[in-house]
Amino acid sequence: MSVAAAYARLTAPGARFEIEEVVIGGVRTRVWKNALPTLRDVFLNARQFATRTFLVYENERATFDAFGRTVRKLASELQAQGIHKGDRVALIMRNLPEWPVAFFAATLVGAIVVPMNAWWTAPELEFALLDSGASVAMVDGERYDRLARRLSEFPRLRRVYVTRSTGALASRLARPLDDVIGQANAWASLPEGPLPDLPLTPEDEATIFYSSGTTGKPKGAVATHRNITTTLMTSACLVARGFLRRGVEPPQPSPNDPQHVSLLVVPLFHVTGCNGNLIPSLNTGSKIVLMRKWEPEQAMEIIARERVTATGGVPTIAWQLIEHPSRGKYDLSSLQAIAYGGAPSAPELVSRIKEVFPLAVAGNGWGMTETSGSFTGHSSEDYERRPDSCGPPTPVGELKIMSTDGTGELEIGEVGELWVKGPQVIKGYWNSPEATAETFVNGWLKTGDLARIDEEGFCYVVDRAKDVVIRGGENIYCVQVENVLYSHPAVMDAALVGLVHKTLGEEPGAVVHLRPGAAATEAELREFVAERLAPYQVPVKIAFWPEPLPRNAGGKVLKRALMKAFETLRPQAP
Repeated sequence: MSVAAAYARLTAPGARFEIEEVVIGGVRTRVWKNALPTLRDVFLNARQFATRTFLVYENERATFDAFGRTVRKLASELQAQGIHKGDRVALIMRNLPEWPVAFFAATLVGAIVVPMNAWWTAPELEFALLDSGASVAMVDGERYDRLARRLSEFPRLRRVYVTRSTGALASRLARPLDDVIGQANAWASLPEGPLPDLPLTPEDEATIFYSSGTTGKPKGAVATHRNITTTLMTSACLVARGFLRRGVEPPQPSPNDPQHVSLLVVPLFHVTGCNGNLIPSLNTGSKIVLMRKWEPEQAMEIIARERVTATGGVPTIAWQLIEHPSRGKYDLSSLQAIAYGGAPSAPELVSRIKEVFPLAVAGNGWGMTETSGSFTGHSSEDYERRPDSCGPPTPVGELKIMSTDGTGELEIGEVGELWVKGPQVIKGYWNSPEATAETFVNGWLKTGDLARIDEEGFCYVVDRAKDVVIRGGENIYCVQVENVLYSHPAVMDAALVGLVHKTLGEEPGAVVHLRPGAAATEAELREFVAERLAPYQVPVKIAFWPEPLPRNAGGKVLKRALMKAFETLRPQAP
């Protein structure tokens, strides 16, 4: 069945994925007719799973009922602090059970949640606190230590709740979060408090996720409740499309279905972790297992113990599970899905997942903070047939390829800038009208990615426009060279960067990380690329990185860091 036919079937009148048109910001937009209106509705929907385990972190566990009790208790505390609809509540902590509690407590009182990158330095956190105008901050001990000396300098900040701190809380603004909600293992004993009673609408602002800030100051992406709840239907529709494409009737979801278990290894302060994992898990009664820090063998032990059905993040995680020498010691047969995005993946990865985990479906997709998560999706046989694509959009999403100067739409197969439109596209940037006007045009988001679309609507992201290496006027699309390097049997991780050249402007240089126990020389890898790409695309230098390449919280390689360190790296592996 074609993609178009599958979507026609799924979106027919009266169907689960029926579509209607509404006006959002003056623009007529296709939306899911049956999507939950707000995140409050997601929270209420989860009450049907009361006795199931929802959160697992090391030796701590909480059921859906315990989670709900704790959220209501914290929501009452926020109301007592004078938090009203539209106020900002900052969330600054690593993946801990308190994170989703704080997120939904703030949501229920109508606040705008501002998740901040837990990897940020104190000045970066201070910028986002000031820019967002947060009234309350929920922080863990590590982040509190970074901020404690400056907390009094934020004029709008009136309370900081601190969890898992080992020291005294010196600031007059600080209060232990345990004083309000207690320890996670005791949440079930909390009284069932009242649910905040205030109206929320799909177009109300729900979150401000700051961009990664790899260049310049980060921008706050303002998402509405509709932006986020759209992703729930989007992911479900992508799964149903896969069934129809292979001639199988999609199963109808039921509260009595076996519980899915997700090992969450991406940060909750990123839209992939929050919108793509936390919120769908709450909505479907799934269990989330949190890790303090990614470590492959510990992850395999957790997968075996908790019978994890889905995990993923960036391609490196999948490769490390596949290549780890201790994999055979653990029963990983429960895995049903391994999904990833945020970074280029070698086309061979899908076949390796199928080979090593025959019961698991590989999946990838494309999205960004400004699309509230995945905008396209790709899995099952479609991914196997088109391993270099990120899939087509869902029926509520539209995409087109524009000339890089924005003057006209290009034909099928031509490479240009990817523009997208849909109910998951955010409303704009916080406190940045100029950036908003530059990036959002009549409902369309200018993504900055270079891409092409084939005849059936499958999207192929060629590269970030700003990451193209231009050698003497010739464009070198980094992802093409990186994919070739990925296909070398010794290479686990790779990135192409532009090296300054006096006359050519730039030349391509590559940094690679080899698989455990593998060996390759610079000359060997350059010859490998030269056999597959044009001469101008062959890296003039290849340096070897001793560990997986550094990435930001969204999984993108920090290429600026690689360029700065390039001259210090050895020219070939030891």
